[in-house]
Amino acid sequence: RKEFVDLYVNYVFNESIKKPFEDFMNGFLRGCPARKWKMFLPVQLQIVLQGHTKCDWNLLQKNVKYSQYEKLDRTIRNFWTVFHKLPEEKKKMFLAFLSGCDQIPGYGLEHFTFTIEDPKVENPDEFYPSANTCYRILFLPR
Repeated sequence: RKEFVDLYVNYVFNESIKKPFEDFMNGFLRGCPARKWKMFLPVQLQIVLQGHTKCDWNLLQKNVKYSQYEKLDRTIRNFWTVFHKLPEEKKKMFLAFLSGCDQIPGYGLEHFTFTIEDPKVENPDEFYPSANTCYRILFLPR
């Protein structure tokens, strides 16, 4: 029985996926040569490829720059009050709206900044917030 279980486990986890994994590995290594990746530990490589999965939302708030707003403006205080009440999934959706990606880049949240800017529209109640993903600017009407 032990020999059967060992052979079956080997087949399921090794032999049955050998060809698809080799195809994936060859394609990956063609675009990303292995000698460049050897300098990373597995955890570091995962962060480089995937970004950070955990976010310190207070640090994100601390790193924001304001344009035509002050940190204590009512609109800004209301924004952060609502933002911090959002579930984790909605906060990540906000990151995707703002930057085009719902993950924090590998260099970390302490270096991730964005700007909240007043779009200076005549009737702010008629406009929704919008974002410039290239420059990570949130246009937030008053």
